[in-house]
Amino acid sequence: MLYTEILNDNKDFLALYKKGRYAASKYSVIYVRPNGKPFNRLGITAGKKVGNAVCRNRAKRLIRLAYRNAEVDLPVGMDIVIVARTAICSIKSDEYCGYMDKYGVNEINKMFRSFDNKNKRV
Repeated sequence: MLYTEILNDNKDFLALYKKGRYAASKYSVIYVRPNGKPFNRLGITAGKKVGNAVCRNRAKRLIRLAYRNAEVDLPVGMDIVIVARTAICSIKSDEYCGYMDKYGVNEINKMFRSFDNKNKRV
């Protein structure tokens, strides 16, 4: 991944859940928050409700692939957590990649810009 590091501190995940913006869809929930660094940080989670270990790992692989394909279209300097939902196990990789290209990138850009607008008003 070009501009991305792995997000794996629990306190960072909790801060994103609490103070970040989110966009929910049928396949995943995307949380976004600016980090003030010259790179993005990505975290991926798949809870036990998603399925057994095989399903959870497949869901994480799909999310990672879709993020890698859409990474060049995303702004730099934010933390992203993508939480898998149960419906992601029953789709093909092309479908989730298409979703990420069509809707996910737009939602992430919109949420990131809303943080910029909030900071300019203060």
